[in-house]
Amino acid sequence: MNIGYARVSTKDQTLDLQLDALKKAGCDDILTEVASGAKTERPVLAEVLSRLRSGDVLVIWKLDRLGRSLKHLVTLTNELIERKIGLVSLNDPIDTTTPQGRLVFNIFASLAEFERDLIKERTNAGLKAARARGKTGGRPKGLAKKAAATAMAAETLYKEGDLSVKQICERLDIAKGTFYGSGRTRSSSMLG
Repeated sequence: MNIGYARVSTKDQTLDLQLDALKKAGCDDILTEVASGAKTERPVLAEVLSRLRSGDVLVIWKLDRLGRSLKHLVTLTNELIERKIGLVSLNDPIDTTTPQGRLVFNIFASLAEFERDLIKERTNAGLKAARARGKTGGRPKGLAKKAAATAMAAETLYKEGDLSVKQICERLDIAKGTFYGSGRTRSSSMLG
C-alpha cells in the first residue's frame, strides 16, 4: 500500500501541489498535517508511521516535508528500512524501494555524518588552539560589575522591606527570575 504524507507549516499555505503529486503517484491514502517542521510532536505523522506495515511505501512530496532535521530524517528513514517499509520522495532522488535509492540515501546519510564530524573536529581544534594561547572558553565566573551593583541594590531594597519584589524588579528593570537568581550568585540566598 502506498500512503502519502503532505505537510505545510502554516494554515496560510496550501497543500494542493503536494496532494496533486501524491494522487498522481498512486497513493492509496493521503494524510495531511499543518505543523512546523521543527516541531517534535506531529500527531498526523505519528499516525502515518503507525499505519505503515512491512511492504508498504511512504510517499512524500519532498524530504523537508518529513524530517525536522537531517539527523531526524536519517533516523526516521533507517527505522522505515528496518521495518521493510519503502520511502519515496517525489522531488528528491530518494526511493528506498530500489537498491539505487538506498545507495543515494546512504550517501546522504554519510555526508550528514561527515559534516557533523567535521564541525566537531573544527570546534575541538579551535578550543585546543585557544587554550594553547591561554584563553578559556565559557562564560566568566561570577557577576559582571554592573550586574553585581544591581544585585546589591536589589538585596538592599528587599531587606528594607518597603517595596514588593515586583516593585523592586520594575524599579531596577530586571526580571523576577534575575532577582531570585542574582542573590544565589553572590551569596547562598538573596532572601536568606
